[in-house]
Parts: sequence; C-alpha cells; structure tokens
Amino acid sequence: MTQLQADLLVIGGGATGAGVAWDACLRGYRTILVDRSDLADGTSGRFHGLLHSGGRYVVKDPRAATECIQENMILRRVAAATIEDTGGLFVSTPADDLSYSDEFLQGCLDTGVPVEEISTAEVLRREPTVNPAIRRAFAVPDASIDAWKLLHALARGITDHGGRVLTYREVTALHRDGDAVTGATLRDTRTGEETEVDAGFTINASGAWAGRISAMAGVGDVTIVPGRGIMIAMNHRLVNTVVNRCTMPADGDILVPIRTVSVIGTTDEPADDPDELTVAQDEVDQMLHAGDQLVPGLRNSRALRVWAGVRPLFRDARSQSSDRDITRAHTLLDHRDRDGVERFITITGGKLTTWRRMAKMAVDALVEREGRYAPCRTAEIPLGQIIESDRLSRVLGVPEGSYEALAQRYGHDAEKVLAVVAERAELATPILPALPDLLGEAVYAARYEQARTVFDVLARRTRLGLLAGAELSDPHCAAPRRVAEVLGWEFGWEPARVDDEVAAFRAEAAAEGIAGTGAAMEGAR
Repeated sequence: MTQLQADLLVIGGGATGAGVAWDACLRGYRTILVDRSDLADGTSGRFHGLLHSGGRYVVKDPRAATECIQENMILRRVAAATIEDTGGLFVSTPADDLSYSDEFLQGCLDTGVPVEEISTAEVLRREPTVNPAIRRAFAVPDASIDAWKLLHALARGITDHGGRVLTYREVTALHRDGDAVTGATLRDTRTGEETEVDAGFTINASGAWAGRISAMAGVGDVTIVPGRGIMIAMNHRLVNTVVNRCTMPADGDILVPIRTVSVIGTTDEPADDPDELTVAQDEVDQMLHAGDQLVPGLRNSRALRVWAGVRPLFRDARSQSSDRDITRAHTLLDHRDRDGVERFITITGGKLTTWRRMAKMAVDALVEREGRYAPCRTAEIPLGQIIESDRLSRVLGVPEGSYEALAQRYGHDAEKVLAVVAERAELATPILPALPDLLGEAVYAARYEQARTVFDVLARRTRLGLLAGAELSDPHCAAPRRVAEVLGWEFGWEPARVDDEVAAFRAEAAAEGIAGTGAAMEGAR
C-alpha cells in the first residue's frame, strides 16, 4: 500500500477542487488533489460552456449575478487562453413577457453587470439566424469557456508548483483522530490498489457528491440537491454570440457557440442520484422546441450529442427554506464551527464561472485557521500564455493546419506538445484525417495531463468526442485503436490490454451518447 503525506488533501477534480489545489499550492501548501475519475468528469465537464456575465441571475439571484460578473472580469485576465470572447445577447422573443426586460435592465444596473440595449436590427445584422420577430435586445459580456482547457491548465499549475494530481482515485474512507479529520484511504478504480494519505487538512470540493464525502467524516446533514440539466450539441455554429432569452431562466433558453458547434441548454429537474444521468426523449423534444424560439429551424439541424449534468445545489437542512429558494451562489461549511469536526471544510454550490472565488474562500479559511499570512494570488498569476501559431517550432510531418489548433488549445505549452510529437514520426499524423488533432496529443495528455484512457483523450482532451463522435463510434474507425496503441506504448500495455482499452472506449462512448442522434434525436439515452 502506498503512503503519502500532504499539508492539504483536496477531494474533487472539478473546477472548484482544482482551483482550491492551485490556490493552496501558490500559498505554499504541499497539496494532493484526488478524483474518483478523470478531471472534469463531473459537473464541470457537463455544462453548456458559458462564462456567465451574471445576466441570467440579475432578477432571480442578484448575489450570484454580482459574483459572476466579478469573476468573469478576473478570468479574462488570468485564464484568457481558455475563453472565447463571443459576447452575449439577451433577446425578448414573441413568446416572452416583454415586461421582464425592464426588470432585467434594472437588475443589471443593480448588480453591476455591464449592459447595453441595442436595436433588433443590429442583433439580426450580427446574428442573422436569430428569430427575426424579437422585440427587444441587450448586449452583455457573456463568453464561452473550455472547461477541459481550464482544468488541464490548473493541473499543470498544481504540478509545476509541487502539488500532485491523482485521477481515478476514489475516496473510500476519511480518517479521524478524535474530532479531527487526518486523511483518507484512496482506491485506484482501475487497478484496485490502495493509497493512504496523511493530511494536515482536508477540503471537500466534490460538488454534487459532497454529502457522501461529508458523511465519511461523520457529518450527516450536508444535503446536496442535484439539479439535472441536459445539453444538446448541434452540428455547426448556429450563432457566433451567446444568445439568451430575456426571461426568467427556463428550459432551452440559451445557445452557446463552442469551437465549430453550438450547444443549447438547459433543463432543470431534481435528481435523486447524481450518477444517474438518463435523458428522456420528451426532454430533448422540449429543448428543441424551446430552441426554435431563439433560432427558428434549430430543431431541424443535426445533433452531434446529447448529455446531462448535475448542478450541486446546497440545501441547509437546518433552515426552513424550500428547494425553490436554493441559491446558485456557493456555500462554505467550516465543520469545526458547524459540527465540531476539525481540519475539514466543504465548499459547494456556485458556478464554474465562480471557481476561483470559491477556491479563495476555502483556502482563506484554512489560512485563517492556521494564523498564517498567505494572501491569495490567483487573481494575478496567469494560467498559461497565449501564443501565435506562426511562432511555433515546425516539426516534420505536422500538417500546417494543426499549428493553429495547437496554439489555440495549449498556448505556449504547444511547444511541449510538439516536442512529444517529434519523438516518433507517427505522432505527427492527425487522429482523424479531416481534423487537426495529432496522435502525439494523446501521448502528451497521458504524460502531462493525467489522461489514462482512450475516452480521456478523445472526449476530454482533444474534444473529438464532441466534434466527430459519430465517426469515432463507427466500429470500422481506426482512431480509437491508434490512440490505444500509443497510450500502450507510453504506459507499457500488453496487446491484450490495448484490445480491452478499445472495447472500454466503445462502451463508454455508447453510454455517453457521443455518436449523435440526428435531427430527431432518436435514441436519446
């Protein structure tokens, strides 16, 4: 059994957990980040990709709106390489109550969300596919953010500053010595090997699973209400700007452009179990019908993928509020003050947009407990740097079109990718002939980004699972095996293991629905 020691153990490899580990590393803590699966496999990797301006919450949840716009501005500075500055629009369709637009405008002014009313003619000039019958429109600083790029940038920052990132490590027990949490037992979900972590402090950032982790520490009333929502990726960019309906948040009321596709979201239904993410055909039909209010004809476009995620909404079991009153803002639970359990904090709720703020709050509490002077630096230290593709070193065999994609995805770290690609000629070839992603990126992902499976590479590193899911799911497609073979070369797999990994990819791809389901979305899982 492996034995590890750390000043801080962080449980949960989503944006908040990785943000906590990054913040703690910058403040000098020896930190270990663990997740039972891959990074961003939970809520952070299953949303619509919106970097919130706060506009969606200015009427319903002003606190969340203010937090969103403040963090939006910070992330544009420190995580610019993960963000596409699409801008955002809120439009009143014929189906929307026009009086809400006045509340929306006032809400923006009250919460500090920059807003400009623009003419409907200007909207249609910018976005000609938008419903031509819209009656009012506002521009806000929404954007799209690549959660996987963000998580991998955080992971690189953690390891560069002496921390460790352990994926596919499930927490099976939390250790207590009297009233204090002192560490955890981890189980490798792929090999079964156990690891003991002795930690000075533990932060629970496991999102929708936070109640389960807290229960291991003897805290039984951390109630997370999972709010399940579905998203649908359409096969091209129907819009180049984030487009929201100017109404209270509802189903199918937002369209987010991401790379070469558009994602429509989302529903909001209670879920009993955050691991049960089935999608019903009637939900899909409802979403597409609602999307037609924004972009007429949307439901006739081809869908590449449908998926579900869960929002981790905290309900205080000690209050009398109803589920309708649950805030989208975050909650910090210091279990020493709340439950008499020392050296243990839970941070939950919030949005991906507010990950940095949530992390700061959690690490601030740790620093305060220890009486240290260690100010937060995450609003100042950038996560990677942007580079122009023409400044990248050229490697024999790499198609010219791949350099632009490498620069966009990795920034200056693209040079590290190219160094890996240069090791073997085959690594310079695209994974799929029509797309720029290189086979060498699989090796880079395994070596530097904690990728362990073919699905990790194709769905959460290169994003080919979103852009070319149908092709990858074809039994005759050679790409999954090519990726498995280079991973096998990196990890020392035997041929039988390579076969197993290809089969595992096909099974997970089917379960996740990456093959796409056509215009009618038949076969939604």
